[in-house]
Amino acid sequence: MAPCRGSVYSRAQIHGCVATGTRPLLPLVQEARKRHVHPVQVILPYVTSLRCFTTSPVPEKPKEDRLIYTGNLAKAVLGVKFFSYSTSLFSLCLMPYIMMKTGIGVDSIALKLAFVSVVGFFTFVTPVTLHLITKGYVIRLYHNRDSDTYTAVTFNVLLTEKKTVFSQKDVEIPGVSRMFTTFYAKKKSMLVNPMLFPNPQDYSHLMGYDKPFTFNPEGLNQPSEDK
Repeated sequence: MAPCRGSVYSRAQIHGCVATGTRPLLPLVQEARKRHVHPVQVILPYVTSLRCFTTSPVPEKPKEDRLIYTGNLAKAVLGVKFFSYSTSLFSLCLMPYIMMKTGIGVDSIALKLAFVSVVGFFTFVTPVTLHLITKGYVIRLYHNRDSDTYTAVTFNVLLTEKKTVFSQKDVEIPGVSRMFTTFYAKKKSMLVNPMLFPNPQDYSHLMGYDKPFTFNPEGLNQPSEDK
């Protein structure tokens, strides 16, 4: 902070000074305007010292990501995967006990392989298949307008949330509609329900439907080649 010096003060300097005396500045400026005199002539007699302060511009806080989509099957997907993992773990713990009690462990190798195959199918194949189907299900989707980036939240193998950040340029729409894929983001399959977007424009921008459409009529006039 630097002291105010000089006999001529601009309007910005007057409003940017803090008086350490007994009277504030604003009423003094208003009084000077009523008397049609320079504000300094009214301020100086009542101010013991003036100190100017300069305020550096406060950087704008980046806008937070805006929630634009919430999947309505998030709890169901989490519950089904948790149940599948639980049954698989229970089967692994129970398998040695069953083999010992039923005598399968001392029978033929073919019977052992058949038993292990059946139990292994429900223990490993089912959870893996379920994860492959639901790994792209988006439980929440955020959009940042400043950077025009998206953050998709999905479940990973450990049933914890996984974030995938991508831009609209990374979005690829499959040529043939797929059952568990709405679009690809950085080659990752993503599944969303267009009807659950509160603002349809968010879905249109995500899929690139708001881009200008170009049409070339010259291509229609070209004769087709005879095979």
